[in-house]
Amino acid sequence: MANTKSITDTQERKKVKRAARKAAAPKAKRTGARGENKQKIKKASRGQSKR
Repeated sequence: MANTKSITDTQERKKVKRAARKAAAPKAKRTGARGENKQKIKKASRGQSKR
């Protein structure tokens, strides 16, 4: 992504960012599921609920 901090005009900044996104190489496909690295909770709540 292009560095757009110096551009103050929002419309101009949008144009530059959009052009940079178009020019960038496409992202590779995912190798695994989206949440595979999240910590898993075995049993979230055992017993009776408080309310």
